[in-house]
Amino acid sequence: MSPTVFTLLLGGSLAAGWVDAVVGGGGLILIPLIMIVNPGFSTAQALGINKIAALFGTGSSAITLTRNTPSALTALRYAPLAITASIGGALLASTIDKQVIRPVIIVLLVAVGFFILLRPTFGQSPHTTLAPAPHRWAGLLALIAAISTYDGAFGPGTGLFLILSFTSVLGTDFMVSAAWAKIINVCTNLGALLAFAVQGDVLWLLGLALAVTNIIGAQIGARMVVGRGTRFVRIIILMVVVVMAGKLTLDQLGPIH
Repeated sequence: MSPTVFTLLLGGSLAAGWVDAVVGGGGLILIPLIMIVNPGFSTAQALGINKIAALFGTGSSAITLTRNTPSALTALRYAPLAITASIGGALLASTIDKQVIRPVIIVLLVAVGFFILLRPTFGQSPHTTLAPAPHRWAGLLALIAAISTYDGAFGPGTGLFLILSFTSVLGTDFMVSAAWAKIINVCTNLGALLAFAVQGDVLWLLGLALAVTNIIGAQIGARMVVGRGTRFVRIIILMVVVVMAGKLTLDQLGPIH
């Protein structure tokens, strides 16, 4: 690997860490970049490398955000579910037709974008409901299981979907939801990484190198979230929705040549 390619990957990992820390979706930056500059890598290898970087970067931002939102540590009770579901998703990754799942995600993203745009107060309330009714806990468990499986199998936007789920079910603002999402996302990254490692699809040295700049980007992003608050997160969510929907649409229309 040439120094130019390696430097480009380090920069891409830094950008991915920032995006992941703020709202999620860093994989849309790093995974395509890995595959473009290293055409000899398989999709599984690219996903494995990304999971190493994301695990360390997301873990770093989770520590920063939970220092300001200690209640988010409650999310650790869902760690076994998130890890198990993401392992299952990763093992199923090779059997899932991404041409079928992409349109569904695109429609969901567009719907999410319009919902947030038309509901300016969504995610802005300082009120938190960390003890909802039993049926809401059941819904939350189902969402965490589904999103964790999705992260192992496909992945783009996992952090975003987690933030929206916690905001909707628990009534938390975007700041609290982001902290919860980071803890669960650490677990999903760990589960998927374990699955890819067992299958021999992880290039550890490259992944650990990219983890360094991913942590730097994650720290910058997490500190911006803490410093600028929920309005900043809302703006970035809308931006990421547009970029993600556009990128997935391009992927659906045809591969990059």
